[in-house]
Amino acid sequence: MASRKICLWLVYMIITQSVGEDMQSARMSLMRSLKFQCVGVSCLPFANIITSTIIKCEIACLAQIHCRATSYQQSTSNCELFTDMSNEIANMVTDTDITTMIVIAGTRCPPEPTTTTSTTTTSTTASTTTSTTSSTTTSTTSSTTTSIPEWTVTGNMSVARQSHTATTLANGSVLVAGGFGISVTGGVNSAGTYLNSAELYNPSTGTWTTTGSMNTARKSHTATKLANGSVLVVGGISPSYLSSAELYNPSTGTWTTTGSMSVVREVHIASILSNGYVLVTGGYNGGYLNSAELYNPATGTWTTTGSMSATRCYHRASLLANGSVLVTGGYGNNGYLNSAELYNPSTGTWTTTHNMSVAREYHTVSTLVNGFVLVAAGSNGSCVNSAELYNPSTGTWTTTGSMNAAREYHATSTLANGLVLVTGGLNNAGTYLNSAELY
Repeated sequence: MASRKICLWLVYMIITQSVGEDMQSARMSLMRSLKFQCVGVSCLPFANIITSTIIKCEIACLAQIHCRATSYQQSTSNCELFTDMSNEIANMVTDTDITTMIVIAGTRCPPEPTTTTSTTTTSTTASTTTSTTSSTTTSTTSSTTTSIPEWTVTGNMSVARQSHTATTLANGSVLVAGGFGISVTGGVNSAGTYLNSAELYNPSTGTWTTTGSMNTARKSHTATKLANGSVLVVGGISPSYLSSAELYNPSTGTWTTTGSMSVVREVHIASILSNGYVLVTGGYNGGYLNSAELYNPATGTWTTTGSMSATRCYHRASLLANGSVLVTGGYGNNGYLNSAELYNPSTGTWTTTHNMSVAREYHTVSTLVNGFVLVAAGSNGSCVNSAELYNPSTGTWTTTGSMNAAREYHATSTLANGLVLVTGGLNNAGTYLNSAELY
């Protein structure tokens, strides 16, 4: 059981730190909520250090060439350093306050230095001189430094908004479109306005610039980047329920209309499939929907497909590596949902998967570079800042770091560097947010 837990929690990281004049690095396995059971004398730490963060605990191990493992206790900030835990890895017990890290054999760079001595003898008629030189041989490796994910503040949007969309474009910029919030006319702020404005985020500078406005002001719509680089915006409300759709051209910064859906809907979700089609699911139009339909970019038309097992709106969806679509949470006839289900594009049918640990609506989902799905924030009667990760291989969920601000109606995009950008939303005080965070 212990070894199985290790496999489930194993995450690789590379820690790099300057020690003296040498650059030291090591690859470590990270196991959350697990600690050594200490059945043998080799389990005793050779040092106990109080450090303010887990990173400093890792650096402390890195600075000691004989350090092979660490255990960090969050509540006490106690960092234990170990010399050899090879016989203890199978003896692990659960402790949610402990994070254990083990140096993977052969990855420490540079290794312990080795010294070779060479002697050169020079003979002359006057004298014989012997000189001895010592050289230190080290090996170098090329690696990428990966830090533990955390949230940081970035530049604010030009307009505070909620119920908008955010889409990563081919050039790495992020398109934010529509929503509900504050409109500025003649220098006067007007709250409670449906927005057709759009703006672009530059990840390199952390700044925003405006772009062309949509033909129709709308909130609670969806936006999907198509294979040709254009962005499809679908449905929403303004203030009537909408079935209309339009396309954004990143090259010109302009919008054009395309075919409308067969059903008016807001707070639905859309996902682009492996074949380039766009799957729209659920939503609300006076009643909760479980219907789904497909958009064909080549013809600009829509066709119906299989319905979900549960009615839901305010849900989210992600395309998995195997081509299926994961739908999570939302609100339906049964209230707030923590349920999840998978769509099979080949058959047009749905199957259920494991439930999330927290029921939520108005949340966001982002597919990470490792294939996991990040679910962040949302609401289940009040705003939450919690986040969890879905593992497509096991169909299970685990918790991860929480955001700085609890929010709902926000939007996220995965940037070219792998970070996840969260923008805007609404908090528990009912305040529209223009803040942004990075995961």
